[in-house]
Amino acid sequence: MTTAMTPDPRRIPGMADVARLAGVSAQTVSRTLSGNPSVQPETRAKVLAAVEQLGYRRNNAARALSSGRSRAIGVVSLRTGFYSRTAVAVGIETTASEAGYIVNSVTTPSLDAGEIEQAMSRLADQGVEGIVLAVPLISTTRAIDELTRTVPTITIDGSRTASTQVVAVDQREVGRIATRHLLDLGHETVWHVAGPPQWLDASSRTQGWREALADAGREAPPEIVADWSPESGHRAGRILARIPEATAVFVASDEMAFGLSRAFAERGRAIPEDVSIVGVDDIPLAEFCSPALTTVAQPFGEVGRIAVEHLLHAISHPGAVPPVESITPRLVVRSSTAAPRR
Repeated sequence: MTTAMTPDPRRIPGMADVARLAGVSAQTVSRTLSGNPSVQPETRAKVLAAVEQLGYRRNNAARALSSGRSRAIGVVSLRTGFYSRTAVAVGIETTASEAGYIVNSVTTPSLDAGEIEQAMSRLADQGVEGIVLAVPLISTTRAIDELTRTVPTITIDGSRTASTQVVAVDQREVGRIATRHLLDLGHETVWHVAGPPQWLDASSRTQGWREALADAGREAPPEIVADWSPESGHRAGRILARIPEATAVFVASDEMAFGLSRAFAERGRAIPEDVSIVGVDDIPLAEFCSPALTTVAQPFGEVGRIAVEHLLHAISHPGAVPPVESITPRLVVRSSTAAPRR
């Protein structure tokens, strides 16, 4: 017996909503809508009743399921203007186009598992053959697990469910590379401006920073947590600029490093004479700011390309589980780092 559910007028109901109302899996909903004879009559009736009650639009999904191919893949990404997200999207779209696929993109306003579930459900409703999950999946839901079992899914931010495959830059190595570079220049220790802890990239970079300091026998100073924005980097810089012994800073993104640099300049502390700064990402502006920013480059386009290649392989070879693809980051040394003054 199903329970009553009032459709939310603010959004279009998806396959996961139908599955929840009918008390079945998303895979069963897909089988029902495709006319699969293995679905029991009682189950089929419950699914169709839920479809009617919710007003679920199944035309696109039904067409894709009947033909077996939509030549479309989906991408779930965070609603943000970060350069890294744009660069990954370009790599995804270019590789998909070369393979004869179109890309359907859905953005989420936050990292909430419910928001991600809704985004994935919308893509499944559109009949995509696979999904690239370009957001860090901190927690999962039963519906997300069901969707990843039904639709091949690749994640690119290090997170995974039991059914997803991972393509990721080694973010712990990002933190280690940046920290070792500053220690090798002769700095006593390295301070850290971290990204939001709910991002796996940020927490992994922080872990790498701690590991590099521990390997060198140095104690980690208190980290300062920011939110990826230049404004938050500027706020962190106003704190660190008042600490004379802070001569080296590893910043978890280039955007935050720009804000940090301005705060040091406002305090009269020169870069790199008084303080050395290393960022992360190697966005185009990093080479042209003054001084040019030393940073750990991440090949965003390559990440997008590899993610699509893995996804297309998973679509063509159901059940195949390739290993995690870990991409090694690269240090780009410019003029924002130097040996400390003696």
